Amino acid sequence: MRQLLLCAVVVASLGGCTFVKMAEGAKQVRVAAATEALTACEKRGEVSVSVKDSLGPYERNDLRVRDELETLARNEAPSLQADTVQPKGEPSDGEQRFLAYRCGAGATVGRAPVAKPADEGTAETYPIEE
Repeated sequence: MRQLLLCAVVVASLGGCTFVKMAEGAKQVRVAAATEALTACEKRGEVSVSVKDSLGPYERNDLRVRDELETLARNEAPSLQADTVQPKGEPSDGEQRFLAYRCGAGATVGRAPVAKPADEGTAETYPIEE
């Protein structure tokens, strides 16, 4: 009984952990929305990434799994000389495919704004990175 309780505590504490760290070159890789047209960019290849989406009977947070998949895709992009990745589809069982593009120096680096300002003088909001 004591081992079962200890195991449950360990699994619960690992649920909040991020197992994937962003590589240095990946910080400059932009993540394009799946609906964004990248016709002006050069397609460099396709990246398949995967993470654990469950630990035993414990299902990991879907948002955290998606974030880690995105980070892994960004980590792989520089090896293809790509500066932009775009999800090819939705994640399934901890796996996801991304298309890698080189959009050039004129491309916006970083994340796209979550909300566009309504007029001059308003603020833009961006997702928080850990």
